[in-house]
Amino acid sequence: MLWQAKTFEQLTTAELFEIYQARTAVFVVEQNCPYQEVDDKDLQAVHFFAKNANNLTAYCRLIPSDDGVHLGRVLVVKGQRGAGLARELVQKAMDYCREHFPSQPIHAQAQSYLQGFYESFGFRAVSGVYLEDGIPHLDMVYSA
Repeated sequence: MLWQAKTFEQLTTAELFEIYQARTAVFVVEQNCPYQEVDDKDLQAVHFFAKNANNLTAYCRLIPSDDGVHLGRVLVVKGQRGAGLARELVQKAMDYCREHFPSQPIHAQAQSYLQGFYESFGFRAVSGVYLEDGIPHLDMVYSA
């Protein structure tokens, strides 16, 4: 498994296509949530992903901002789920944040059913549950 972190400018066209394809499959098709998946945040994000035999297996994006780093679009492709890859992805993304954005809080807009998963990394809820695109979410933060 090869883990990589790249800015938008560093991504190859093939990598960008594979990322957008995976995000659309998970967040639009699987979750039946028709919305504009590609946004301007991709331009400023660090795209953090794993590949196995040249295939994308896991992905998230890290968006630096004035109030810390925002972790989002966390996914494991359908055929790779159930092997602990999501846990490895979040841990490695947090390690990357601690190295490149030291002492910055890490924010996550988590689907509510994943609250316990994020809490296991030290995130804490900072909002109540609310609907985002019809899906229950809550805001969470990890402070180093």
